[in-house]
Amino acid sequence: MAHGTMSRRLVLRMTALVALVAIFLSTLTALAMRQILVSQLDTQLQATAARLVGQGAAQGRPPTGGGPGQAQGLLYYVQGSGGFVQVEDIRGSLGSEVSEPLEALTPSHQPSDVFLPRLGEYRVLTTQVGPMVVVTGLPMASITASMWGLIAAAAALTLLSILIAFVAARSVVERSLRPLARLATTATQVSALELGSGEVAVPVRVPDADADPRSEVGQVGIAFNHMLDHVEGALAARQRSETQVRQFVADASHELRNPLAAIRGYAELTRRERSDAPPTTAHALVRIEAESARMSSLVEDLLLLARLDSGPALAASATPLNQIVADAVSDARAAGPQHQWSLVMPADDVIAWGDRYRLHQVVANLLANARTHTPPGTHVETALTVTQDQAVITVSDDGPGIPPEMVDRIFERFTRGDASRARQHGGVQSTGLGLAIVAAVVAAHQGTVAVESAPGRTRFIVRVPPAPLP
Repeated sequence: MAHGTMSRRLVLRMTALVALVAIFLSTLTALAMRQILVSQLDTQLQATAARLVGQGAAQGRPPTGGGPGQAQGLLYYVQGSGGFVQVEDIRGSLGSEVSEPLEALTPSHQPSDVFLPRLGEYRVLTTQVGPMVVVTGLPMASITASMWGLIAAAAALTLLSILIAFVAARSVVERSLRPLARLATTATQVSALELGSGEVAVPVRVPDADADPRSEVGQVGIAFNHMLDHVEGALAARQRSETQVRQFVADASHELRNPLAAIRGYAELTRRERSDAPPTTAHALVRIEAESARMSSLVEDLLLLARLDSGPALAASATPLNQIVADAVSDARAAGPQHQWSLVMPADDVIAWGDRYRLHQVVANLLANARTHTPPGTHVETALTVTQDQAVITVSDDGPGIPPEMVDRIFERFTRGDASRARQHGGVQSTGLGLAIVAAVVAAHQGTVAVESAPGRTRFIVRVPPAPLP
């Protein structure tokens, strides 16, 4: 019954429909009852008028006092051509105070309503008897009282029927929508599954009781189960494809290591004789050695990513991050003397649970990324902090920043920066795997990595779990 839900709308609409029907029926009942009471009063009025006329109303001698069987509140009015007027009831004469409304009446065979001062509403029958006009009336107070009682009872019954309709509609709607609620629960469970990568199974299905093709909800449940079957098949096919690709990358990287090592070895052997070689040959040999080194690095990165994808085997232990971060910054300062490097970390050791070599590779890759994609003179700050449940490493620079369209995919493989972050790595372009390795290694440590970037400020934040207490 939450605001905006289908159950709320159904209950309110059903209750409103019952309320309209109950009000309509109550109104018809009240009108019919009034018509019946008025008809009964008219019958009594006509009988009383006939009796009074028969007792000598035509001679202008109305009865005085209340005889046996005379109605309470009876009104008898005779107006003659000579202006003789008399108004009486069982309580005695009422004088000419009420004569004006009665004088305006014309003879008719049908009773009519008239309001008389101090007497209230009356039902009167105006009869022409010779030269005189005889008006006989009976009070409608009893009908009015009966109608008010009837209206009060009808209002109470209408409210009670609306309340009963609300409770019944709520019960019926909730019972009818339970299969839909279970279907929504199944959808929520599916949405909570990790379907991004890896071997994924979808064990959740709509139960057979809610997959009856004879009902609309059952038809939706059947369609939902078919959709889940297709999703599970697509995930299995994706997993098989990813496994094949990872296996191919791992096998290709492994097989390429030996020929690349041989190429690098032969290229290094030519260094002693390059001075005697023609300039073009010497330049070609230098490029062969440089590109073979670059390809070897790329192959090692691909092989590392393939190993991490297949299930990282980390040599995890309690590792002090202070020394790792300090060594990485020292190496970066030596590799990029044209940048400004700074280090901020606490005096006490920050102990994390992880692989020392892999964590060093994370920091080194972040510093290499800052060196490669920022111009000379850029200030790069590395900070190490610790919170209650995480060790935090941040690498910040005041370079040109990362283009907004690249921030969301900066940790994807083979993602490279554009000209806005100029490459300054000795002319060697980035392979686009450094940050992908950072993300994979941090994920293998059950940690997180994030980036915040704006022109003049880029910061990478790595969070890894601390070592458990002894």
